Amino acid sequence: MKFSKTLIAGLVLMAGVNAFAQKKAEKFEKLQIEMFPKAKEGYKQVYIQLPIEKNERDLKVEVFAGIEKKLDCNNYFLMGSMKSQDLQGWGYNYYEVESNGETGGTLMACPGQKLTNKFVTLKPEIVGYNSKLPLVFYVPKDVEVRYRVLRPDAAMKKAVQK
Repeated sequence: MKFSKTLIAGLVLMAGVNAFAQKKAEKFEKLQIEMFPKAKEGYKQVYIQLPIEKNERDLKVEVFAGIEKKLDCNNYFLMGSMKSQDLQGWGYNYYEVESNGETGGTLMACPGQKLTNKFVTLKPEIVGYNSKLPLVFYVPKDVEVRYRVLRPDAAMKKAVQK
């Protein structure tokens, strides 16, 4: 009797987890990326699939292309560029990142400070939020793409007149 109660509880729990996973999976549109070109030699194709959100017009996505490096206390940036390209015949955009991995930065003295891992990036791109289209990037093999979703404040604020 004890075994059957445990078995039933386990099955109910599994059904709940499965329903939750299906519900979670439903928040994403199935995206197609086959129409995008293959990555050229020394590059890789990465993409971001955004979940379906209410009021997507109000959201933005901030995209960072960068590399992890052991660095001191100075502020660093990755040299290079991120350019939007048109996918001919489709009306979609994709992004090409050009960088040889070199960094620039400030020249502050950092006496006795240990080097720490930092994610050094190009100037970030801010793009519109659209869960129906993938954000596709072509980046050098050692470059990583990270992003965050920008959400507006609940209320608009008024500028002050001088």
